[in-house]
Amino acid sequence: MTRSFTSTLLCISILAITPVLSYADDASKNREIAERFAKCDVNHDGKLTKAEAKGCMPRIYDHFSYLDSGNKGYLTVAEIQAVADR
Repeated sequence: MTRSFTSTLLCISILAITPVLSYADDASKNREIAERFAKCDVNHDGKLTKAEAKGCMPRIYDHFSYLDSGNKGYLTVAEIQAVADR
C-alpha cells in the first residue's frame, strides 16, 4: 500500500467511528447523570429538589431556577440529561 492510501484509509476510519464515539460519550454521560441523580434523590421519588441538589449536584443547584423553567420545584433526570446534551 502506498503511504497516501494508508493515510486516506486511516482518515476514513476515524471519520466512520467518530459518531460511534460521540454516542458512547453521550450514553456514558447520561448514565453518570442518572447515577448521581439517584444518589441525590434521597426520597427516591424521581424528582430532584433544590434542597436535594444542594450538597450533591452543585452545578444543578447553582442554576436550579433557570433549569426549572416551569417553576415546578423539581427537576427530573431526563430534564438534566437534556440540558447536558445541549
